[in-house]
Amino acid sequence: MPAAHFKIDENLKELTTHRTVELPVACYQTTIGDHINGYIPLHWHDELQFVLVIKGDASFQINEKTVTVKQGYGLFVNSGCLHMTEDINKSGCVYICLNVSPHFLVPQELFTNYVYPYIHATNLSHLFISPKQAWGNSVLESIHKIYTWIHKQPHHYEIEIASELSILWKNLILNGLQLKYNEKEMIKNQRMKQMLNWIHLHFAEKITLDDIAKAGQLSRSECCRYFKKMLKKSPPLTYVLNYRIQQSLVMLQQAEANVTDVAYQVGFNSTSYFINQFRKEMKMTPLMYRKKNLHISSHH
Repeated sequence: MPAAHFKIDENLKELTTHRTVELPVACYQTTIGDHINGYIPLHWHDELQFVLVIKGDASFQINEKTVTVKQGYGLFVNSGCLHMTEDINKSGCVYICLNVSPHFLVPQELFTNYVYPYIHATNLSHLFISPKQAWGNSVLESIHKIYTWIHKQPHHYEIEIASELSILWKNLILNGLQLKYNEKEMIKNQRMKQMLNWIHLHFAEKITLDDIAKAGQLSRSECCRYFKKMLKKSPPLTYVLNYRIQQSLVMLQQAEANVTDVAYQVGFNSTSYFINQFRKEMKMTPLMYRKKNLHISSHH
């Protein structure tokens, strides 16, 4: 079976459907190393995300911050925040991922007071969840219960999940966090998304630093500062290069794929340059990657 492909649109918004048939909730296990890139690429979604690491260690980047989450610990990622995940030291990291529509956490009448202020706070992009704190341990237990109910589906499990989500959210917001709202932070995050959106729409074309900066309404130097601070990639064209490689992975898994054609389709104007950059990123040539994945497919 080919490696899992993590689907996001040109805005970096995740395309995975985060719901069961009955509920705007999804809860599943994720093995980081199984994804096509070997990591979970940068993306965002409207849903709130709660993570419980059950094996190994993971590094999560949320907006500008990087957080290490070890086995038994968890993480909350707020709605609309850019985030990506990597396995640490090939630990075989597996985590339970619970994605929930903000509108499903509490009854509609309580949303304005008890959810809206939290999903718009600029100092709550994420929250580290420790089992050593009473509130954190309760949140992690709730994640595990919901995962079990979704996969075993006992009678009335939908009611159990709805009830448990209210308990989970209450435990999270009662930990004493003072909410802040910084307009500059909101604008910065929006500009970052605009630049990434532009790259994802035009990655197959010739892209310059001026193009990227213009998309974010920034100077060239400010554009570079944004990428260095928020994505840990400088200059921005390094991100473009990596994104083109990511896009090539999907194409190379197609039976009729041709390395030269793929190179030009993802924006390289030289096959040899594509091969060299691919080797640096993936530790193998595009042809080796293609043969490896076709071999795996044929044995499943």
